[in-house]
Amino acid sequence: MISTMTTFTLRKPITREEARAIFLSTAPKYQAVPGLIRKTYILSEDGTVAGGLYLWNSRAEAEALYTPEWRAFVTEKYGTEPVVAYFESPVVVDNLTQQILSDA
Repeated sequence: MISTMTTFTLRKPITREEARAIFLSTAPKYQAVPGLIRKTYILSEDGTVAGGLYLWNSRAEAEALYTPEWRAFVTEKYGTEPVVAYFESPVVVDNLTQQILSDA
């Protein structure tokens, strides 16, 4: 499995409530994305950085999302270019489902 973290620095800070409304407006876009297991939206405590934590089946499936069109969508929505970082995720503890997931 692969995790990605996307971040973007906002031009002006937003509140948790503003972020929640924005995130809910884009959340349906990520339903049924091939290979995407989970997405968590994130906002810094001071409201100046937003982004997402993603858990993927594979890097190829992750890379398939982060297209120039996706980058343009994020840039238009938030007014700033996103940064994407990739991480290996060989084991995931999921307390909601009470499972330990492994990519082995």
